[in-house]
Amino acid sequence: MFRSMQVATLLCVAIAMALSLAHALELPGKMRLGREAYLTVQPIYYPGFTFGGFIGEACGMLLLIALAAASYGTSAFGWVSAALILFLAGHGIYWMFTHPANGFWLKDADLSGLGAGFFSLFAPDPGSDWTKLRNIWEHSHVARAGCFMLSLILLAAGVTA
Repeated sequence: MFRSMQVATLLCVAIAMALSLAHALELPGKMRLGREAYLTVQPIYYPGFTFGGFIGEACGMLLLIALAAASYGTSAFGWVSAALILFLAGHGIYWMFTHPANGFWLKDADLSGLGAGFFSLFAPDPGSDWTKLRNIWEHSHVARAGCFMLSLILLAAGVTA
């Protein structure tokens, strides 16, 4: 059971890292796009990244908490706890910076149900400066990729400790 928890946690943290890294790697190309092209391209990430984000981040967070608790008193505890802290930092960056910008990109999308409620949380003014939101959104993913990559490295060290 414990080994299965370790593998599932590694998988979820790897998914979260992969999704944020994919966004970070797109930054140089997307920064060259003009307003119309950027606003056309940006909404294509939903719902795929939303589903992956839920699996990677929500499940990863819960599993990291459970694994840290299960590792208490072992040599893995420090590694897993540090991985959890970095993972929480990456998730916090999402809510402070990435998510508010998401509402702007999806303001004209036909969303219903949970999606409409989720993406309207903390949405900026529809008249906001798109370049400022673009820069926040793109750079927040670089920061998230760094947090999640370090979290994955620490977690891997912990499960092999």
